[in-house]
Amino acid sequence: MEIPNIPDLILYAIPIFATTVIIEGIIISRKKPGSYLVKDAATSITMGLGNVAIGFISKLMVAFVITFIYENIRITTLPFAWWTWLLILFADDFCYYWAHRLGHESRLFWASHVVHHSSERYNLSTALRQTWTGGFFTFIFYLILPVLGFHPVMIFTQMAISLLYQYWIHTELIDKLPRWFEAIMNTPSHHRVHHGSNPIYLDKNYAGIFIIWDKIFGTFQPELREEKVKYGLTKNIQTFNPLYIAFHEWISIGKDIINPNYSIRQKIGCILKGPAWREKLNN
Repeated sequence: MEIPNIPDLILYAIPIFATTVIIEGIIISRKKPGSYLVKDAATSITMGLGNVAIGFISKLMVAFVITFIYENIRITTLPFAWWTWLLILFADDFCYYWAHRLGHESRLFWASHVVHHSSERYNLSTALRQTWTGGFFTFIFYLILPVLGFHPVMIFTQMAISLLYQYWIHTELIDKLPRWFEAIMNTPSHHRVHHGSNPIYLDKNYAGIFIIWDKIFGTFQPELREEKVKYGLTKNIQTFNPLYIAFHEWISIGKDIINPNYSIRQKIGCILKGPAWREKLNN
């Protein structure tokens, strides 16, 4: 099977990211003077750069695991054809939905994903606010792909495509799109809901590219005109320190593990159950 030479799409997109972040920042500042917080955007960009740097290490590990599974455990061999690219578009997005959902429903995964939700602003720079630790274990949700026979090159390419798609939906400058598009695809409106800390918006719209998974599995919530989205966490950390943003939830988990007032069952719950479960222990 001839393997196509596909470049690193994320690296090629970095100049586009930089240009559009600047343009959006100028537009927002002119429309609502003082509303664009440069320090917050700079923090998000710093988190993104850290993700790229640390991600080089995690990608080596993930590439080894996925390649090993593909070469030794796959049940079939899928070619590089138009229909397999279409298949992996949906298969990868399905895996992403569950990885993302568990990123909210289990504190073990939330400790990494909380980084992306830590900003109280919502703009293109927020898309760059990425975890420094998630790449080392969230890949487990995608291991079914090499088992099914998707080549590692195809898997990593589709992962990059998914990440690129999700960049443009982090903006308030785009209102709701045509109804047919909103019905199928993830959009800025749908994803604004996902970043909301309002009770009605919490833990909704986990979609990557297709919003259909949320509609199928009961986690869809439309953006409401009468309910303006309040961005950030239910308890915001109020800092621009990248190190604290990257590791604060891991530190909190560590403190819960050594807390002598918690039973073994409670300590396990603090790791595996959702963030809200842990909060109830102290109430």
